[in-house]
Amino acid sequence: MVSKTTFVKRHLTGEFEKKYEPTIGVEVHPLDFFTNCGKIRFYCWDTAGQEKFGGLRDGYYIHGQCAIIMFDVTARLTYKNVPTWHRDLCRVCENIPIVLCGNKVDVKNRQVKAKQVTFHRKKNLQYYEISAKSNYNFEKPFLYLARKLAGDPNLHFVESPALAPPEVQIDMAAQQQHEAELAKAATQPLPDDDDDAFD
Repeated sequence: MVSKTTFVKRHLTGEFEKKYEPTIGVEVHPLDFFTNCGKIRFYCWDTAGQEKFGGLRDGYYIHGQCAIIMFDVTARLTYKNVPTWHRDLCRVCENIPIVLCGNKVDVKNRQVKAKQVTFHRKKNLQYYEISAKSNYNFEKPFLYLARKLAGDPNLHFVESPALAPPEVQIDMAAQQQHEAELAKAATQPLPDDDDDAFD
């Protein structure tokens, strides 16, 4: 469980205004953000685990303008699947902004270490560590995507999104340590193969 659904449902307008699209089997959550350039609405397609059944059909990706690929830092297999999701997405949607997110950074038993997270560097993707349950870094992937879509690096949110109250508190000292490890890892040469990082 990567917790994509938990992540999307943190934003309350997305939960209140969601629509189920029976023809494709997903919930579509409209998430509103207020910026210095006006309101931006992301329509987030929550696939709710269909990818477990042999991947997502191209229909999920057609007309996508941006994407968040998420993995669970407590489950290595979810990170090992990232290249597959990226490949499938890029096959249908060329040259869209993509953010890679490592979720569940609030959980102590992290299995995917900072030095192992290299895919974003190989593919020139933005990477954020997030915690859906604590709201940690919730807005960062959306701000990055909004700036890319608007072509404005100075775009900023003028108010915080309406989020559900945090269910857990994140250990900020531990997270700062992880962020420092990420920064250090970013200066290291990339491994030839992502599997090498798990040895």
